[in-house]
Amino acid sequence: MPTTPLSPSPRTTVNRGRSRAVADRDQMHALLTDALVAHVGVVMGGHPVVLPAAYAVDPAGPDRDGTLYVHGSVAAGWLRGATDTTVCVTVTQLDGLVAGRSAFHHSMNYRSAVVIGRARLVDDPAEKARALALIVDHMVPGRSPTLRPDTRKELAATAVLAVPLHEASLKARDGGPVDEPDDVAAGIWGGHVPVRLVAGDPVPDDDSHGPVPADVAARAHQLGGPGLRAGEDAEPAAAGARATR
Repeated sequence: MPTTPLSPSPRTTVNRGRSRAVADRDQMHALLTDALVAHVGVVMGGHPVVLPAAYAVDPAGPDRDGTLYVHGSVAAGWLRGATDTTVCVTVTQLDGLVAGRSAFHHSMNYRSAVVIGRARLVDDPAEKARALALIVDHMVPGRSPTLRPDTRKELAATAVLAVPLHEASLKARDGGPVDEPDDVAAGIWGGHVPVRLVAGDPVPDDDSHGPVPADVAARAHQLGGPGLRAGEDAEPAAAGARATR
């Protein structure tokens, strides 16, 4: 089934910097696959709140053009405040720092999606289970099938919000600076510094034994780090570096 182009509404129509607007929905899905953190904006108590959240996308989800899922604690005030209201979800990937020949022409290379829609609480058990698995697999692809089933207590403590991907926009910039001819003629250096997320070797916690599992090793390798091969032992965590729970 063909998807609709971006942007389908006045709220997500790009007005400033229209040359950087991208109408290809597939490129938005590519960004949502690459990035790892979404920021959810919601109005609470008369003022805006923007908070980071883990997320995942189901291109074939129940909503038109796919569904974006974010999760959090059922006790989180922002999550309760976002339920059945219009929210704004942004996802940005920084791809480079642009050094212009003047302060005015310094910039950044990026891909940035803005999604606006009514957030609904996922109460169907099957959809909720799928959404939580997608969120885990977005961080570490292939991880969810290796884990034990969620307990009733864990599911009761976790809420998932679904936001339709229909109403969205995408902007992107790449390349070097767009400088004034006089500044170029002056001989000042201009260019850009590519930026990417790079993973290190997986670090086991104090309770881990045995080799790094294939899914974790593959994810570290995918993110451009040195990455251990599946089955190799990782160095133990340094003293004081154990993750808090």
